[in-house]
Amino acid sequence: MVKFSKELEAQLIPEWKDAFVNYWLLKKHVKKIKLSRKPKHHHVPDTNYDFGRSIFDPVRALLRRITGRTNNAANNHEIIQVKSRISTGEDGEDGEDEEVEVYETELVQLFSEEDEVKVFFEMLDDELNKVNQFYKNKESEFLERGEILNKQLQILLDLKRVLGDRRRKHQATGGASAFTSRSTSSVGRNSDFSESQSEYCDSPNDSQTDDVIAALEKNGINFVNSATRAKTKKGKPKMAMRIDIPATTPTRTIAAVTSMLWEDLVNNPKKGGGGEYINRKKIQCAEKMVRGAFVELYRGLGLLKTYSSLNMVAFTKILKKFDKVRSKPAGFSKLPQSVKRSHFISSDKTEAAYVETVYPVFSMFALLSLHLFMYGCNMFMWKSTRINYNFILEFQPSTALKYRDAFLICTCLMTAVVGAMVIHLILLSTGFSPHQVDLIPGILLLCFFLLLICPLNVFYRPTRFCFLRIIRNIVCSPFYKVLMVDFFMADQLTSQIPLLRHMESAACYFLAGSFKTHRYETCKSGKLYRELAYVISFTPYYWRAMQCARRWFDECNIDHLANLGKYVSAMVAAGARLTYARQPSQLWMIIVLLTSVVATVYQLYWDFVKDWGLLKPNSKNPWLRDDLILKNKGIYYASIALNFVLRVAWVETVMRFNIGMFESRLIDFFLASLEVIRRGHWNYYRLENEHLNNVGKFRAVKTVPLPFRETDSDG
Repeated sequence: MVKFSKELEAQLIPEWKDAFVNYWLLKKHVKKIKLSRKPKHHHVPDTNYDFGRSIFDPVRALLRRITGRTNNAANNHEIIQVKSRISTGEDGEDGEDEEVEVYETELVQLFSEEDEVKVFFEMLDDELNKVNQFYKNKESEFLERGEILNKQLQILLDLKRVLGDRRRKHQATGGASAFTSRSTSSVGRNSDFSESQSEYCDSPNDSQTDDVIAALEKNGINFVNSATRAKTKKGKPKMAMRIDIPATTPTRTIAAVTSMLWEDLVNNPKKGGGGEYINRKKIQCAEKMVRGAFVELYRGLGLLKTYSSLNMVAFTKILKKFDKVRSKPAGFSKLPQSVKRSHFISSDKTEAAYVETVYPVFSMFALLSLHLFMYGCNMFMWKSTRINYNFILEFQPSTALKYRDAFLICTCLMTAVVGAMVIHLILLSTGFSPHQVDLIPGILLLCFFLLLICPLNVFYRPTRFCFLRIIRNIVCSPFYKVLMVDFFMADQLTSQIPLLRHMESAACYFLAGSFKTHRYETCKSGKLYRELAYVISFTPYYWRAMQCARRWFDECNIDHLANLGKYVSAMVAAGARLTYARQPSQLWMIIVLLTSVVATVYQLYWDFVKDWGLLKPNSKNPWLRDDLILKNKGIYYASIALNFVLRVAWVETVMRFNIGMFESRLIDFFLASLEVIRRGHWNYYRLENEHLNNVGKFRAVKTVPLPFRETDSDG
């Protein structure tokens, strides 16, 4: 096994070597502490001095006895070597030698060791500050580069838009602008400089010039007019423009791009170009320059990530070594937390763009695949326990989805998602611009939608069309008679609110054109987007509540109104949690706790008593029900406990852990996955209870309504 010191030396970035944690120095100091704690041989002073016995011999014997007891009582704390030093001074007035003995007691050694530990912590703190400061500087540098490159990208997009508009206009006018340009330039050759400049600025090409200037100035590049008497080879006057670039802008890149485009725009018109003065090759060159800058930016971000991970492992390793050396590591228990909270570990600014733009689409497909997998498990269990789910949900046995089909679909879907993620990362690392690469999740989403509505008889068309019909019935809940499959599917949607939120983010990102500029803030900061979050969080509960209202209207069963109240309480709790996430305060936390506790108790009661038919105190199976399909009663008790735990996962939303964006998204996805698993777990017992009700009433076939109704006649 390769030692970490050699691994660190092999993987660290040579140009940043001095900025890495000095692992070798810290390791050497830990060894020094370890050596200072090793037991030392007790040196017994030789009492056979030439000048006879010393009056301090009884004191030394007593000290040896005391220190020996201390050694046994102090959990193997070693006795410090007692150094005996005899120094014979010059003869005094009395002519006797003076004996001086110096002892280093255990107390001295203890303080000596603590000094070594203190030095170690000081060194560790210095290294931590060094790594943090370097990471902050590099992070700021890369973020600034990213902002500048986004501006560069926007400049190119604006220039392309202007050129496209002018090209289409030229094709429509049939080259009139070119004729006007030639006439104007011939007049300019026979005039003085000021007249030629005036004629040139009055030409139709001045409109294109103004458009491009506006496009550049919008991105922080200012132009200051300054005339010059220099002329082109054909004798036309040149227009000189001084480019005023902000101090924060990397002048080399922007000045190069802007100046060469400006030269083509004003000074180098092409014959017969129809007013299109900007050379396409130079625009392609500009695109190549910006693309190369993006490649270097992502390479730098990768190096920064490597820097963070290697330093984190180095600090972890050295702290473990220190922990082994110290039996009671004073202050060590708090130190790992301080390391974990360090900026170079907790910062997620250089991951924000990828997380915000790619995470919604890929996590949406992951949650959908997980739900399909759970549904496949449900069908497998229903079939194994002889629960007639096709009859309960009114599916056609010949075209209904089998559990193998569900597993196949979710496997293919996840394979496509993982493949798209890999391709996305590969293209990013090979130099493609982010706005091009970010089309991959959008293409995946578009392909899935087209496949869902494809009219061809491929890829389970009966199941796809049945799904679309059920969704239509759910959306129009009050206007359609509610069947078992309708409210069963609506219950599934209440567990997929995170998926619907991801759909909102993906739709905004691609439809609003944010993928072109790679600015995810466009959707996040919009007022409409924030308000739609409430609508999306309420909609599944609203649909389910409307189904309950329609069932109460059709059946006059008061239980449906009570069920409606459950979904209303869930809507209130969801709204309170959203508001608390945006306006964290003590008042809103209390509101979230109250509304969530009420909604959770309501939901748990309905799960166990109404949907599962359990918690019957007089049942022959204590607190279950009389009829059980599964033979092991313990499974039901474990399922009750599991459903309870998963129902209270909302507690995480009010705990507000101090974590980064990446960890926050990971926790959100984990909680969303737990809710999908809880729903799949709930599905089995819901249909089990429905199946037992059908068995109790001997319902094995459907009751089909007849078209004609008999009426009594008077004769």
